[in-house]
Amino acid sequence: MRNLGLLDKIIFVLNSLLAFALAISYLLPYVPPKTFPLLSVLSLGVPLLIILNLLFLLFWAIRFKRQLLLSLIVLLIGYNHVLSLFHFSGKPEKTELESLSVMSYNVRMFNSYKWTKDKNIPGKIADFVTEKDPDIILTQEHFIGDGKIFSDFPYNFIFSKDKNSEFGSAIYSKYPIIKKHSVGFPEDGNNNAIFVDVVKDSDTLRIFNVHFQSLNIKPEIKDLQEGDSKKLIGRIGYGFKLQQNQAEMLMKEVERSPYKTLIIGDFNNTAFSYIYKLVKGTRFNDAFLEAGTGFGKSFNLSYFPLRIDFFMIDKSIGIESFKVFPVNYSDHFPLLIRIKW
Repeated sequence: MRNLGLLDKIIFVLNSLLAFALAISYLLPYVPPKTFPLLSVLSLGVPLLIILNLLFLLFWAIRFKRQLLLSLIVLLIGYNHVLSLFHFSGKPEKTELESLSVMSYNVRMFNSYKWTKDKNIPGKIADFVTEKDPDIILTQEHFIGDGKIFSDFPYNFIFSKDKNSEFGSAIYSKYPIIKKHSVGFPEDGNNNAIFVDVVKDSDTLRIFNVHFQSLNIKPEIKDLQEGDSKKLIGRIGYGFKLQQNQAEMLMKEVERSPYKTLIIGDFNNTAFSYIYKLVKGTRFNDAFLEAGTGFGKSFNLSYFPLRIDFFMIDKSIGIESFKVFPVNYSDHFPLLIRIKW
């Protein structure tokens, strides 16, 4: 610090605070939201903390200053977090088995509440799905009135927790569905998990469609800035507590599965959270980390690489590919994987 000018000293103090915050965030996957709900809110900011520490590292490296060691050490300690944010190249598994393509898409009720002036959102989503031609598609925030939108799929399970609800979750399949079930999260609202057992030839696969508690984060940064930050943080912390209840309920159901299993959907949380660690456990692979590239951004938040939609794949199943399509038909982007089955 002695050899630094006043401006550099101010920058290094800021660097130190953000490096400390990033180091603390490494503990978040081990801290239940029920215990420290406000601390768990930090998980949403981990991508930004990683990016800022990388910028500080670059800044000091260009200046040939040893202060670069601070961010470098913190980033190296949490290199798994860095890889969860940005993946350079996936390692898809090649086998002789046939493949199955599965899409997940939070469709934001097909624009039923007119979040965009484009009146043809349902048609564009339907055309997009037809073009990509998945074998199975899972949707969250599925507007019940558009139950026939994917008419090319002969089998489906469309479910809402309340008979009067306008939206819920849906699973469409080109292969026979022999069982349908709702986990039935007890909280008010439409967040839920459902599953189906899909049969191909003589093999059965259990597929969960998950939509954990919504945090009601708007996709525009300016909307976040205009809101009451204390109320927003409190609401997010409370939402994470509900997510923990839901995730624990889900995993009890998953443990009862007699088949190879996929857990797919909108977690409304990041890969740096307790919820993610609880669901992934030791049984599943994160498809993005196995076969994805880039940031894997799935929520269309302005200027911010937020990945909150996941494919958790049973480790006994090979992952061939993972793709995110940045189409602006919802506040989420559709994801598509191809697995060996």
